[in-house]
Amino acid sequence: MTASPDRERALEQDVFDEWPPALRAAFDGTSLETKIGFTASLITRDANGHLRTSLLGVGELYAPDSRTLCLALWPHSRAARALAAGGRAALTFVFDDAFYQVQLDIEPLPGAGGDLACFTGSIDTGEAQRVRYARLTGGITFDLEGAGEAVLDRWRQQIEHLKKTAGASPGR
Repeated sequence: MTASPDRERALEQDVFDEWPPALRAAFDGTSLETKIGFTASLITRDANGHLRTSLLGVGELYAPDSRTLCLALWPHSRAARALAAGGRAALTFVFDDAFYQVQLDIEPLPGAGGDLACFTGSIDTGEAQRVRYARLTGGITFDLEGAGEAVLDRWRQQIEHLKKTAGASPGR
């Protein structure tokens, strides 16, 4: 697939290694009732090498400082077992009309105890992505804006390319 200059300019990407102020406020542990509905996807790798996703809400995420995120998980969950064994995770979510992916180095939170498995993660790298032709509205849901038909035409071409490529790959 050849990228057109217009599509390349349509993507806005911000890279960070500290929480932007608005995100830090979202994960500050206060006013949780106003943050109901926020969902993040925690992606971990299990002992068999399979990627697993766990959905977390603001009641399970806390940013104590600009480079850290603490997680509270059920102790017998796949995510808790994977993090105890592996120590890396990605957190993805939609916030402020952008898609975020944050790579985290994870360690068990010392002395957490209780009914939860608690972990602390430091930001390795984070990315926020926006496009001019679509506004992310929540989760992985968005509305096409402006040239919607042109975007649909491009998607059709991309899908056809994927079908052709997948059909030509070994083992098909």
